[in-house]
Amino acid sequence: MKEAFIKSFIYIFLGVILTLDSLTIAQNTNQTDKGGFYLYWGYNRSAYTNSDLSFSGRGYDFTLKNMTASDNPEKLSSTYLNIQKITIPQFNVRMGYFFKDNWALTVGYDHMKYLMDHPQEVIIDGYVEPGLSNLWSGQYENQLTPLTYDHIHYENSDGLNYIRFELARYFDLLSLGQNDWFRVRGQAAVSSGIILSFNDFNFGNVFTRRTISVSGYGISLHPGLRFEFFNHVFLQTNGAAGFMHQVKVRNRPDVQIAIAKQKFGYLASEIVLGYTWRFGKD
Repeated sequence: MKEAFIKSFIYIFLGVILTLDSLTIAQNTNQTDKGGFYLYWGYNRSAYTNSDLSFSGRGYDFTLKNMTASDNPEKLSSTYLNIQKITIPQFNVRMGYFFKDNWALTVGYDHMKYLMDHPQEVIIDGYVEPGLSNLWSGQYENQLTPLTYDHIHYENSDGLNYIRFELARYFDLLSLGQNDWFRVRGQAAVSSGIILSFNDFNFGNVFTRRTISVSGYGISLHPGLRFEFFNHVFLQTNGAAGFMHQVKVRNRPDVQIAIAKQKFGYLASEIVLGYTWRFGKD
């Protein structure tokens, strides 16, 4: 489902670029932001704070405290150039509309990945029904325990998908050449949105993949630096710092009570390539 949706989005994305480019190609290059919009696609890396991850289901209700997790970037390969595999890496796609000069409202999709680290030691607090797990049994009160992949594993590798709305302010830092053919612009943006989780969960000798849920919300800040060429094409580097609250992550598709919840902070870096259409002139 996710692959079909994203591939359809890509085809629409390319179609819009080709159609609108034919409308703007003859325009004066000295144009204003207001009334224009942009599209971009790129890739990211992310890092997460330690967190307390709580699980509840049939026969268990426990929290793993001070757990660590990491992202999972795709190695540099032909995958990034293959339209059939372009959604495998950690990616970003975004559309923005300039409602006035230097101010834009945007909507987009940050596809990140979140994987429980192995090996590590955490503190367990809660209850596991005897016989359910080959490592834990009974009541635990803040007891140090190892995490092994075969015993318990939790990840959003297909992804931790942050679908967010953004208010962005742009600052002109440098302009060069006739009609400002090269510009450097700064970005300051604030965002909020929902988290769409594709969850993999291994516990109690049951490994469930790709359980989908709208699991929570996020808020974040996004500074950036945009290098714009010929008033249209741009390369942009973004940072991100935010907070995510996963209120209810579904772990099993066929069980009503099998959920996880947690709160954590994150930092991310992005590099994107995009195109801006400007219809207003100075």
